[in-house]
Amino acid sequence: MYEIDKETLARAIYDNVAAALLEDIGSGDITSHLIPRRVYAKAIVTTRERAVMCGSRWVDEVFRQIDQSVKIEWLASDGDIVEANTPLFKLSGSARSLLSGERSALNFLQLLTGIATRCHTYSALTGNTHAKLLDTRKTLPGLRLAQKYAVTCGGCHSHRTGLYDGFLIKENHIMACGGIREAIMAARQTELNAPIEIEVENLSELEQALAASADIIMLDNFTLDDMRTAVQLNTGSAVLEASGGITENTLFDIAQTGVDYISLGTLTKDVKAADLSMRLTL
Repeated sequence: MYEIDKETLARAIYDNVAAALLEDIGSGDITSHLIPRRVYAKAIVTTRERAVMCGSRWVDEVFRQIDQSVKIEWLASDGDIVEANTPLFKLSGSARSLLSGERSALNFLQLLTGIATRCHTYSALTGNTHAKLLDTRKTLPGLRLAQKYAVTCGGCHSHRTGLYDGFLIKENHIMACGGIREAIMAARQTELNAPIEIEVENLSELEQALAASADIIMLDNFTLDDMRTAVQLNTGSAVLEASGGITENTLFDIAQTGVDYISLGTLTKDVKAADLSMRLTL
């Protein structure tokens, strides 16, 4: 639905890593400094479970900021399905540097791999329908672009990035604006070239949104029957997005109703990190 700008993502990666290293290393890694500076080491990072790998650029940036002499050899790429016990990448360089960067690098890789893996699993549940899965703004503070990137690696799609790049008129906005038509008209009168999405809670509100020519209509907690009716009433004039209370068990049935998109906060907010490990050799 929305694409992540490459330059914006690159800046976010740099900032994500700088914040993580400041948080973890602070004034210095006092334990790794027990190791003589001259000690050279190699390491290998392995996944202990089947997963969709994601996060290589964050790992690269961790060691770039710590020690540019560290060498990384990637054995898998973002978006690859990797089996349990598969080596993901190798490291070589100062033992101090490898150990100082280990936790931050693995934190990024295990989180983003976990998200990509979940998205791959959920995407497969839509079968051969045309429905596409969207993330939401329910992300970890400071890591939104990282998580949204992981969503795309897992085969799902990114909703708007934030409050600035797309209108999403919800119940409280509608109330404050004076109604569905009034809210959509107010958005049309701005000079912003942004899609106008509005949330509706029943078929009556859907008809109002269609009459006001909304670009995207979010069907909030609709029943399956009402979703099917919404698709028939819409006749392709707006994009329809299902949302609210969607689970693995209901995903396929919702996709079969004919909606265009299904948004799920669980793609980014309830994720279990992938199980990874790093082993050092001297």
